[in-house]
Amino acid sequence: MGRVSGRSCIVTGAAQGIGRAIAEDLLDEGADVCFADVNAAKVAEVAECNAARARAGGGRITHSVVDVTNREMVRAMIAHTVDRFGKLDVKFNNAGVNRPMNFLDVTEANWHFIMDINGLGCLIGMQEAARQMIAQGSGGKIVNTASIASRQGFDNVAPYCASKFAVVALTQSGARDLAKHDITVTGFAPGVVATEMWEQVDRDLMEIGAADRPGQAMDEFSSEILRGRVATPADITGTTTFLASAASDYMTGQIVMIDGGMTLV
Repeated sequence: MGRVSGRSCIVTGAAQGIGRAIAEDLLDEGADVCFADVNAAKVAEVAECNAARARAGGGRITHSVVDVTNREMVRAMIAHTVDRFGKLDVKFNNAGVNRPMNFLDVTEANWHFIMDINGLGCLIGMQEAARQMIAQGSGGKIVNTASIASRQGFDNVAPYCASKFAVVALTQSGARDLAKHDITVTGFAPGVVATEMWEQVDRDLMEIGAADRPGQAMDEFSSEILRGRVATPADITGTTTFLASAASDYMTGQIVMIDGGMTLV
């Protein structure tokens, strides 16, 4: 029996990277999982690729197309999941973006693009998941994706840092408000993780003149990691599945750092 057998879960940003790894590990551990993403073609493909994994784990799989800044789409995603699995137990607010700009060059458009998805998207996801869980009357778990950038500011990614600081604040505020409904709110903060997002950030930093060669940004960040290497998505999922499981029932309002010892707080 898996650690999350019988639990109905949604993971946003599940078409690639950390989100996909989170969702796949939940399947391995017996959960019913809705893979959700704004990229319709890719999330459908990923869900299809994981059909056998779901059967092997004893759970079920579905997928949904969602823009996390659009409340009606978020509601539709939750309704689809409940229709398919009968309930919602765990909601991962994982979808996120970054678009590096030098601090003095940050524009209103850059700020709103990042803050809307990473900040507002997290708030809407928490609210709508909580409403469903309250209606069910059986509690639940909300898990938010923060970052090392939620603990200190970095140059060239100021709006991203601000958005992830916001995720920490939303996690704490949500934990206080939703405790009376037996809903826990936690989060995790990855460091440098070898994913498509980091590859794009690497290219963006070169484009704005903040890096001179491919891989420079990851190399420089990696030099501060006590574990001596960048993370893979598999390094993250032991914690994320724990946060979705009954083993974390006494935790709420906390952000778990998973950064190889890069940021000691």
